[in-house]
Amino acid sequence: MSQRFISNVALAIAGAVVVVSSQAFSSSRTGWLTFGVSLGALALLAVVQRDQARGRIQRALDAVTGALALWSAVASVVYTGTTLTRLSLGEGIAFVGLAIVGLVAHELRTERIVHQFEAIPADARDGRRSEELQAAA
Repeated sequence: MSQRFISNVALAIAGAVVVVSSQAFSSSRTGWLTFGVSLGALALLAVVQRDQARGRIQRALDAVTGALALWSAVASVVYTGTTLTRLSLGEGIAFVGLAIVGLVAHELRTERIVHQFEAIPADARDGRRSEELQAAA
């Protein structure tokens, strides 16, 4: 499995945890959970940024995710009550959305590579090779 896939799935799971906690727990507990998920997302981004094979789209998504994680960490400490619950819900949905976009981009890139390969039957390859050798002679 690629590091891109794993990081996007981890982000989706973390975002889903924030969404569920914003609806199930108190606002203070949700705030601390959102704070932890935000710091975890920033740590994940710091680790995966060394990978040069992530591509432009994934790097752009990583930048947006980093900005969202920074905002989430600050908002989870600054705001309280209903505001914090609603912000955490929105931030969790945004984390899940960014992860889904990253997963789709990963699959499209993989799909494009798979479709670039061309299967050439052995008979056709040998015939083409002999034609190339005759033309060269």
